[in-house]
Amino acid sequence: MNFLAYRYYLPDKLLRVVALAFLISTNVSAQLAWPAATYEQKPWSRWWWMGSAVNKKDLTALMEQYQKAGLGGLEITPIYGVKGYEDQFIEFLSPKWMEMLEHTLQEAKRLNMGIDMAQASGWPFGGPWVTDEDACKYIVCQTYTVKGGESLKDPVQFTQKPIVRAVGHTVKMTELVEPVYKNKNLQALALDQVRFEKPLPLQALMAYSDKGDALNLTDKVGANGQLNWKAPAGNWTLYALFQGWHGKMVERAGPGGEGNVIDHFSGTATKNYLQQFDKAFQSHNLTGLRAFFNDSYEVDDAQGEANWTPLFLQEFQNRRGYDLRQYLPALFGKDSEEQNQRVRSDYRETLGELLLEKYSMEWHTWAKDHGRINRNQAHGSPANILDLYAVSDIPEIEGVDILRIKFASSAAHVMGKKLTSSESATWLNEHFLSSLGDVKQALDLFMLGGVNHIFYHGTNYSPANESWPGWLFYAAVHFHPSNPFWKDFSTLNTYVTRCQSFLQDGKSDNDVLVYFPIYDMYAEAGKRTVQHFDGLGAEFNGTTLKADAQLMVDRGYSYDFISDRQIANLSSSANLLQTGNVAYQTLLIPEAQLMPIATLEKLIELARNGATIAIHNKLPVDVPGLGNLSQRQKALKDLLQQISFKTTESTGLQIAKVGKGMILLGDHLDQLLTAAHVRRETITDAGLQYIRRKIGDRTVYFVVNRTRKPFAGWTTLQSPAQSAGIYNPMTGKLGLATLRKTTPTSIEVYLQLAPGESCLLEEYANVVSGKSYDYYQPAGSAKPLAGEWTIHFAEGGPSLPKDIKTTTLKSWTEFPAEGVKAFSGTATYSISFAKPDGKADGYLLSLDSVYTHARIEVNGQPVGTLLGPSYEIVIPATLLKAQNQLQISVTNLMANRIADKDQKGERWQKFYNINVSARRKENVGTDGVFTAAHWQPQKSGIVGQVSLTPVQLTIPK
Repeated sequence: MNFLAYRYYLPDKLLRVVALAFLISTNVSAQLAWPAATYEQKPWSRWWWMGSAVNKKDLTALMEQYQKAGLGGLEITPIYGVKGYEDQFIEFLSPKWMEMLEHTLQEAKRLNMGIDMAQASGWPFGGPWVTDEDACKYIVCQTYTVKGGESLKDPVQFTQKPIVRAVGHTVKMTELVEPVYKNKNLQALALDQVRFEKPLPLQALMAYSDKGDALNLTDKVGANGQLNWKAPAGNWTLYALFQGWHGKMVERAGPGGEGNVIDHFSGTATKNYLQQFDKAFQSHNLTGLRAFFNDSYEVDDAQGEANWTPLFLQEFQNRRGYDLRQYLPALFGKDSEEQNQRVRSDYRETLGELLLEKYSMEWHTWAKDHGRINRNQAHGSPANILDLYAVSDIPEIEGVDILRIKFASSAAHVMGKKLTSSESATWLNEHFLSSLGDVKQALDLFMLGGVNHIFYHGTNYSPANESWPGWLFYAAVHFHPSNPFWKDFSTLNTYVTRCQSFLQDGKSDNDVLVYFPIYDMYAEAGKRTVQHFDGLGAEFNGTTLKADAQLMVDRGYSYDFISDRQIANLSSSANLLQTGNVAYQTLLIPEAQLMPIATLEKLIELARNGATIAIHNKLPVDVPGLGNLSQRQKALKDLLQQISFKTTESTGLQIAKVGKGMILLGDHLDQLLTAAHVRRETITDAGLQYIRRKIGDRTVYFVVNRTRKPFAGWTTLQSPAQSAGIYNPMTGKLGLATLRKTTPTSIEVYLQLAPGESCLLEEYANVVSGKSYDYYQPAGSAKPLAGEWTIHFAEGGPSLPKDIKTTTLKSWTEFPAEGVKAFSGTATYSISFAKPDGKADGYLLSLDSVYTHARIEVNGQPVGTLLGPSYEIVIPATLLKAQNQLQISVTNLMANRIADKDQKGERWQKFYNINVSARRKENVGTDGVFTAAHWQPQKSGIVGQVSLTPVQLTIPK
């Protein structure tokens, strides 16, 4: 039996009893209250405009529904269209499209909602106005051999092979004309990548002899490709570099958005791309538009790589200090392994810098010049994503791995940014099988990872006259009114709002900065010339970095990742590291083989000024890259000699005093962090997870029980607080916690958390008084509610089955009533029961299994909504009479109704491009798209017993 900490109004006498739990005298009055919610603190959603076939009437009606359900804002992303609505398509950025945008902004102002706008119709940035000069590019290397005294007979030429890749069908090259945007019916073509057959321009021709000579022959190649050169003595290998057109098209593009993806490494390409928006925005009122959005890099999820830009050779030499053309064999892995490694690292670093400066920073500056901010998904980019996130006003992440999530929030914390957003619930399960309880668990992970600005993925615009299920996106959980769970959606949105009302306030209270050793990864060999960074994926398996990051999560250490560029801006004061108005206890260097001189110099400088630097396993042994190598290697050696370690006999830890601070070296992470005086929150030992923030002089913890077992007990928090308030964001109940002081720097707080339940703890430096938090314990045994239940199908379809009378609760799909197997919607379960004998402060209502959401009413009074995974709630004794009426409204998922439509051959999938993709291969139909025709009815309703257990208020001991 699981006894939860749900708080309800209780008589003053009982409140005075609970107040006896406070063993410390009180001297300050505290008014615990939820912060007033702003539209930014509410969850937002990506709003897909399919074909941009929108109209003002439906825009207004839908936004009113969204606002009523608790959404605070929308991000407009125009994508592919719906078949049969071609006459209503609106070209992206056309005057008509801008008229719809203006109307949306006006309605958002009326409804007190926020609006962001994706800066492409789909993703990545691109469109029909992106010329070949500005489109993404790749490099081709072709080699030739020539003996001394001979000339090259073959022309130095390369013709790009044609490629055409489309979504869901085959397109022949002969069907296309160049440029791509001139092709008719681009929505039906759904092109993902197109390379036309054409000769590629030569970028460089270099000759390398077996004696180590290198000659630049580029200017000796004629227009016909003939090389006017006779080889000197020796054997020569010629490397010819040709610039190709990658051919990546904008994914999921809507009308007017189809075309080339931009060259992200070219400032000219970025500026030219953004000029199209300048033209479109002229004479339009964009008041109320908050941010421009980029949905992922995702250029290289196609054949080949985008790994070149026309000015690359010049940029490389300016940045790395040498001519890459002298080292082409190393770039392509044909030199010594060390030489290959160093040139490869420099090449990747240069691309990363270009992506940062020529795209991310250019775009950010453009948005700022237009009085807006930008929101950016940097994960998956061929650069240090911490730096890309750092120049974004709102870094945005997606995924289900906390180590991935922390990259976006780390940049926000380190740079002092208020918000970290998330593309949330993109794929939790197969279509139509994810509950709001599943979504809540995903959102909790984001918030534990530092996200405080949730965006659902997402909500479809769908006109009012469209038959069920309306217009649907190809992926994701479907957050729109045709989904039965929309009836309970506001409960989840209220939960998120309450959490974010705290998590958006104040600043991060993490203790450790963890160095991201990107140069070790830049130097790694691999099949691809560029590397894409996406958190700590499989490529980091076996690294100290990944092991340390996970261990710190598991052991209760709080941290943020930091890049070399961000380390350069650190300062140290009062033995703390300062950045972004946040103070950190130490900087941890997971084992790094390679480190730039500037970074090591900065670490020593910080230590001299009082900081503690902790190095796990061993010091760096070399510098990255090739330029000016011997001088840099000597500088590294000289710097390392400044660090003189002494070994402590008790732990084996090596400590070097450096100025006012110290550098620690050891192979045991816990010892290193303990020596650096880093707090460890032992709350994680009980399976609870947390994130901590500072709001003025208060410390706020967001705590989640992500285990499958209830938690009830004392937990230690590393805080010198004298009092604490507990806020339950699902129920809205709050009160002063029972706590006891253990040490001057820690307290113990009593918590009761069901599986999947969360709470916010607000800690105060002073002793405070006020309403106490309600803790319950059983006052008797559980008793099943026996008798006849009436199941009434209240809302949903395809039709409403007739009422069911039963004494046994099982899935409503198992009853013989007509239509129950296909029904998706809400059914109310009603039963009468007598008030249990004996005295109790409340009664724990327990439902064995619910599929999938339940709203509880007793005697016509709402008690609460249960989203799962736990389905228990305390009914206050004051609500009960001698004879009582219990009503449980249960809502199931879309699955059964969708399966019924598929089994009947009723076509609801009528979308261009992806229409609709299955997550699991067993759900792919003969036509290559999703089908639920083979599904058996999903369980629905209440299964098992419903019981009441008397509970009483308790004083934790």
